[in-house]
Amino acid sequence: MEEFTNENIDLDKLPHYQVVILTAPHPSYWKVILINICIFLFLTGIGLTVLLIVNEEVKPYSLSIISSYLIVAILIFILYRASFKKRGFALREKDIIYKSGIIAETTTIVPLNRIQHVALDEGIFSRVFKLGKLQIFTAGGQSGHLHIAGIEIEKARSIKEMLLRKLDQIEI
Repeated sequence: MEEFTNENIDLDKLPHYQVVILTAPHPSYWKVILINICIFLFLTGIGLTVLLIVNEEVKPYSLSIISSYLIVAILIFILYRASFKKRGFALREKDIIYKSGIIAETTTIVPLNRIQHVALDEGIFSRVFKLGKLQIFTAGGQSGHLHIAGIEIEKARSIKEMLLRKLDQIEI
């Protein structure tokens, strides 16, 4: 019978994921984001315009509403641009790392042996720029799932195939 031990781990000897060089989304993915933002702002603008035309009680606040709309639009562009620059992923021998966020930076590391399913999505605008979104589903539930958008479609297909091969090897 083996004796139970529970020794302290020297934290200085642990691997540092922060030194891993991450692959950024393809630059064309920013165009996809811009198209989606513009569609959202266009539809919101139409809604506000209809509200201002139809509702007499809101007309005195037109300048405030339009100013607020423009400020929110500018903030959306700035935040999405900053967020775009902070995204990245790395595929390593035993895991995949995904980093995102500007206000709250999130780094997710998923061990390959926890991956249950891999999917590749191509949105309508992403397809125009030959980009895809790799979706990695884990055994750990919703919090471990990764959605990595803005990958060149051929590279995304290669990564998906490689992950599926690794999954087959792990199951053996």
